Amino acid sequence: MVTIALHDDRTDMADSDELSLDEWFERLERMPVPEGFKVEIVEGNVFMSPQRQTHWEIIADVYEQLRTRYPRKRLASDVRIDFPGHLNGFASDIAAFREGAEPTPQGRWRHEDVEFVAEVISKGTAVNDYGPKKAAYATAKVAVYLVVDPYVGRCRVFTLPKDGDYASELTVDFGTEINLKDTPVGLTLTTDEFPRG
Repeated sequence: MVTIALHDDRTDMADSDELSLDEWFERLERMPVPEGFKVEIVEGNVFMSPQRQTHWEIIADVYEQLRTRYPRKRLASDVRIDFPGHLNGFASDIAAFREGAEPTPQGRWRHEDVEFVAEVISKGTAVNDYGPKKAAYATAKVAVYLVVDPYVGRCRVFTLPKDGDYASELTVDFGTEINLKDTPVGLTLTTDEFPRG
């Protein structure tokens, strides 16, 4: 994992975080980012993380299950979405959008339309998934936030966003079903095929 800090005092920043994020992502697009790396900005820090096969298999499994409920055009993986907070341009492993949601004229999804996010942790970015990203998702009122940890074979499910945090948290081991029928997601996710390691 590579981390680059973006400091306000060293860079001419635009008037809003969105414009600043646009400037930073334009610069990142010109950088030679190695193939297979995910790039996102979390609280003004750029994180470049390699994608592992285990990571991809879990993402694909969750995606396939979500496809029973969501049309392909309402799902995204590793696509930039700007979230509340200072310089938060996330590339969530999987995001699902509410019915009727459409990208902006600039081709980006709005955080207000996200109703489900899944992150598969990497050793170097787990602190983001459980810290600033969780807070940003809760502030954005993302109804369901799923964190999958292949290192320990466990999932944590956060629901009921309120005041920048989640009021409900459920921890399950791989092999246990995750009932999301009482949420906007409206289905049960199985975890028995999630690989470990």
